[in-house]
Amino acid sequence: MSPRRALPTALALYVAVRLLGLVGLAVGAAATGMSAHARLVRWDGQWYAAIAAHGYGLERLVPGGRTLTDLAFFPLYPFLERLVASGTGLRHVDCGLIVAALASVAAAWGIYAVAQRLYGVRVGVVTVVIWAALPIGIVESMAYSETLFTAFAAWTVHALLDRRWLLAGLLATLAGLTRPMGVAVAAAVVVAAAVAVARGERDRLRAALGAVVAPLGWLGYVAWVAVRTDGPLGYFAVGRQWGNGFDGGAAFARWVVGFLSGAQPWLGLLLALAVALLVALLVLSVRDRQPLPLLVYSATMAFVAMTSSGYFGSKPRYLLPAFGLLLPAAVRLARARLAVTTAVLVVLTGGSAVYGAFWLLGPGPP
Repeated sequence: MSPRRALPTALALYVAVRLLGLVGLAVGAAATGMSAHARLVRWDGQWYAAIAAHGYGLERLVPGGRTLTDLAFFPLYPFLERLVASGTGLRHVDCGLIVAALASVAAAWGIYAVAQRLYGVRVGVVTVVIWAALPIGIVESMAYSETLFTAFAAWTVHALLDRRWLLAGLLATLAGLTRPMGVAVAAAVVVAAAVAVARGERDRLRAALGAVVAPLGWLGYVAWVAVRTDGPLGYFAVGRQWGNGFDGGAAFARWVVGFLSGAQPWLGLLLALAVALLVALLVLSVRDRQPLPLLVYSATMAFVAMTSSGYFGSKPRYLLPAFGLLLPAAVRLARARLAVTTAVLVVLTGGSAVYGAFWLLGPGPP
C-alpha cells in the first residue's frame, strides 16, 4: 500500500484507539459516580482555561508557603483555546478539548509521516497505534498541551528530513511557545543545521537561518516572563515554586531509593526497570540509524525529563511527545506476522483503555 493510501488507515486506527480509551473512562466514571468530562479538564486544564479567558495573572497560595503562578504555562495552547471560544461561544475548557483533539490527529499524521519515511508504511501505521495505545495515552484526549507540542515536534523532524530549514525553524518556534520542552525541538534543528553548515552543504545559509529562528519561541516567552517578574531568571523562579527545576536527577533517584527501602520495594524496582528500558530504547534508536535530528530530540526529551525535579508521576507525561523512542518497538513489531502484530496492538489498546481510566479516575496527572 502506498504511503498516501495508508494514511487514512493510520489516522482511523488512531481515532478508534483513542475513542476506546474515552469509552473506558466513561464506563469507569459511571461505575464510580465521577464525571469523565471533569477529569479530562482538571489540573493543568483549568490553568490553561483561566489564561484563555482572562490572560495571565492568576496566583494561588498552596500549603508550604509556595505561590503558584500561571506564568509556568506557555501561551500558544491557551491562545488557541481563546480563538476557538471566540468563534464557537463554547466554554474555554471545552475549547481546550477541541484543540487537543485536532492537534492529536495532526500529531498522529506527523508521527506516521516520519516513521513511514524512515522505515516504511507498516512501521508508520504501527507507530501511530502504539502512540495512541500508550498506558498514559488518555492524556492525548485531555485539555492539555502535549498533543499540540507533539504535532509541532513531529512535523519539525519531518521538515528537517526534507531539508526544509526555514519551515523547521518556524515549527520549532511554535513548539517553543507551547511547552518548556520546546528546547528539545530547537536543539534538533540547531544540531542538524550545525552539521549542515560544517559540511558546507549547498543550503547551509538556510540551515543557519533555521537554527537562528528555532529557539525564538522559547526564548521569547522566557524573556517576557523575565520582564513580568523583574528578574532575568524569572521563569525558572516560577518553575521552582511549582517544584520544577534541574537537579541532575537527584529527586527521581530519591524517589526510587525511597521505594526500594520502603514498604513498596517492587515499585522502586519497576521505576529502575523503566529507566533501563528508556536507555535501551535510546541505544536501539542509534543502532536503527535514526536520523540525527530525531536522535537529538529524543535524547534531549529523555535527559530533561529524567534530570528535572518535578513530581516523578509526571515524567511519563513529559515523555509522551518523544515518539522517536517508540520506533525501535514499532520496527520490530512490524516485522512479525500480521496476526502477531494485530494481537499485540489489540492487547496494548485494551490495556491502555483500562489503565487510562484507572489512572485518570485515581491520582491522575498533575
